[in-house]
Amino acid sequence: MKDVSASEIRSTCAYCGVGCGVLLGPDGQGGLSVRGDSEHPANFGRLCSKGTNLGETLGMEDRLLHPMLHGKPVSWDAALDLAAEKFRAVIEEHGPDAVAFYVSGQLLTEDYYVANKLMKGFIGSANIDTNSRLCMASSVAGHKRAFGTDTVPGTYEDLEEADLVVLTGSNLAWCHPVLYQRLVAAKAARPHMRVVVIDPRRTATCDIADLHLPVAPGGDVALFNGLLAAIDDAGAMNAEFLSHVEGVEAAVAEARASDLSATGISPAELRAFYDLWIGTGKVVTVYSQGVNQSSAGADKVNAILNCHLATGRIGQPGMGPFSVTGQPNAMGGREVGGLANMLACHMDLENADHRSAVRGFWDSPAVADTPGLKAVDMFRAVGEGRIKALWIMHTNPAVTLPDADRVREAIAGCDFVVVSDITGATDTARLADLLLPATGWAEKSGTVTNSDRTISRQRKVLDAPGEARPDWQHLTGFAARMGWGAAFDYASPAEIFREYAALSGIAGGFGLDFDISGLSDISDAGYESLSPTRWPVAGARQGGRFFGDGRFFTPSGKGRMLPVTPRGPVAQTTAEHPFRLNTGRIRDQWHTMTRSGRSAKLSAHLAEPFLEIHPSDAAAKGISPSDLVEVTSPHGRAILRALLTEKIRPGDIFAPMHWTGETAPSGRIDALVAPVVDPVSGQPESKAAVAQVARWQAGFYGFAISDSGFTPQADYWARARTAQGWRAEIAHASCPEDWEVYARDLFQIDGGNMQIVSDPARGTFRAAFVEEGRLRAAFFAAPEPVAVMRDYLSALPGTDAPMVLSGRAVADQPDPGPVLCSCFGIGVNTILNAIGDQHLVSVEAIGEALGAGTNCGSCRPELADLLARLAPREAAE
Repeated sequence: MKDVSASEIRSTCAYCGVGCGVLLGPDGQGGLSVRGDSEHPANFGRLCSKGTNLGETLGMEDRLLHPMLHGKPVSWDAALDLAAEKFRAVIEEHGPDAVAFYVSGQLLTEDYYVANKLMKGFIGSANIDTNSRLCMASSVAGHKRAFGTDTVPGTYEDLEEADLVVLTGSNLAWCHPVLYQRLVAAKAARPHMRVVVIDPRRTATCDIADLHLPVAPGGDVALFNGLLAAIDDAGAMNAEFLSHVEGVEAAVAEARASDLSATGISPAELRAFYDLWIGTGKVVTVYSQGVNQSSAGADKVNAILNCHLATGRIGQPGMGPFSVTGQPNAMGGREVGGLANMLACHMDLENADHRSAVRGFWDSPAVADTPGLKAVDMFRAVGEGRIKALWIMHTNPAVTLPDADRVREAIAGCDFVVVSDITGATDTARLADLLLPATGWAEKSGTVTNSDRTISRQRKVLDAPGEARPDWQHLTGFAARMGWGAAFDYASPAEIFREYAALSGIAGGFGLDFDISGLSDISDAGYESLSPTRWPVAGARQGGRFFGDGRFFTPSGKGRMLPVTPRGPVAQTTAEHPFRLNTGRIRDQWHTMTRSGRSAKLSAHLAEPFLEIHPSDAAAKGISPSDLVEVTSPHGRAILRALLTEKIRPGDIFAPMHWTGETAPSGRIDALVAPVVDPVSGQPESKAAVAQVARWQAGFYGFAISDSGFTPQADYWARARTAQGWRAEIAHASCPEDWEVYARDLFQIDGGNMQIVSDPARGTFRAAFVEEGRLRAAFFAAPEPVAVMRDYLSALPGTDAPMVLSGRAVADQPDPGPVLCSCFGIGVNTILNAIGDQHLVSVEAIGEALGAGTNCGSCRPELADLLARLAPREAAE
């Protein structure tokens, strides 16, 4: 354990599926320090901006500390008694399929395992699904169709050993920054390596691309079918490997029938890509949500897998398809059977032998024999009254599911809803009848599995606050009250893990891939000290890659190539809804911001929801930079800040998915997304909605800062945390009758010294609230977007700030500008000044001068973009 102080504990990051190791210890100020673990095989000490700032997210504000029934505290006994009573009554009257669990990739494997065992083996329904359905279900379906099991063939090392890395539907630089930095380092060390990015948008990932292919929405299958046909034309099919593959002729024939114009890419660019792919032996194709989140997601995955199977470029160093997952334990959820159509340990729900073996192992009354409802169908059933008792764990479906307004209504109308979470301040938790306080990251102990099958430990370093309990204890307490206590009488996560590992041995006995039975007799001490371990862990089979030997997990033992036909998105653009709406993530936020939104540093990068739109489309709609725009679809509407950029195709628009009713009620973008799913995977088509865009006319625009939380009453508002408190953008269709009353109501401040600067003729108003010589809050309003130095003002609450109402920095207090480097809190203006004053001409030089880009590297593409934008100006001068 070199390079680890005596006070530090090894754990795993709480965010994405990269699964970075972290070292946790006291920060000397009563909090927790977080740094990268140089010995963890996922990150070797690197952390992204989110991981770096985990320590900022651990405060007690809005924490759920006690069980709550209809907003009032109750005892744990009363809470679990009621939950069991309600679920039992529904099951007795309506059957087990009238109840459901909706769980999360935020759960630890041990929690996930208990939830799946409880629902499928004892309640007797398969109505347990997970928010992982929204991010990787198409990959699961594609893997199972091609390989027979949901197996990730390769490892992270393959990205570094490849001579060509294709990134399709993946903004790796922002969504999996540590993997991106590993790729950047590998490319620097091996300059002959090539990188191709396939994405409708020119994202930050394109910073290292040798070729960017702006594929049209829905064009992925045609693109990879074209590649398969080109492989065949070039004589690059691997005849020896294809002796282990079936379905070749049908797949190639269907590929040849594809119309490549559907890709939206020029023939010359396609030929360049195909020649590069075919001519490079060591190829890794990395894919993520841009592939998976589609009504044709499973077919897109199989189109990619077909090309690797056809050439035998799979399961060897530097070769293979690679799915990068979005959540810290989405993979663990897949392994325990957390999806409605799976059994534990990659066994099949519809296989009678598998069901019998699992039932015997669990000694359960029955095992569900038909798939349960997948996420979108589950909440449709809730809305229709077919599901009458619902338990939601660590996820926020009222925001994240498509047609989110209908989902919110469905949850609100359900007979009985339980929510287990660390906070009651989410759109979903506010709809619950019963809230159960859960332990959060750094307060609980268990395992997670990352995208390359590495099992890592999350360890407890903080005491549970209030009456919060680990999720497995929520479930075992409930199970005991349902009469199944003996089957759920666990004393620790280690005991659950041992049972799970033993069950995997049964899966291994069926010849399946997932087998960690070598850990089934691990001691409590061994579990506590378990180091990162890539599965399988069984006898001679230890970690490594799959399928390079031509052995698969299908009934025939052969891999399968599938004929896949290109088809566009289900929703078609019309004159009424002419734009194609893409949704996704931004660099410094995570899901619905219940964790990342607590960090002032992470909230400083992009503080409000926005809409990327091409300048030509904006001009046609009379939209200027910083305007607010109304975005409408057949399912909902949003108000967002316009961001004009040529990095998006004309006719396409993009909006991030993070904002909620807690942070920006008009920015709940999944309210606009149709509840359309892939017919095989059940994954929603989250990246191809149709929409209309129009400039939204505000009566006034406002900007507010405060040392404490506040909730504006306005048509548009977006609130973000700052180091000194909070900030918010505000706009409303009409002006208040009395600005002073409005400002006091905004901050809920009755007394104190109120300073006002008002110009009724120009429609401007500014107010500051001062107590005991210190600024409490300030509000700025104007008939157009308020022209003030936002980042400078956000730092003023708690100071004397005599010139706050000027809205501008005084001479000896320069404005750093919007934060670009979140790791070190470095603003754009600081960087621009250094570039000009010190004549910096490279990203490396900026790093040496300021430190920006030297930690996680996530901001390096934006630093390069700043330099590129300055270059023409300097040349002109």
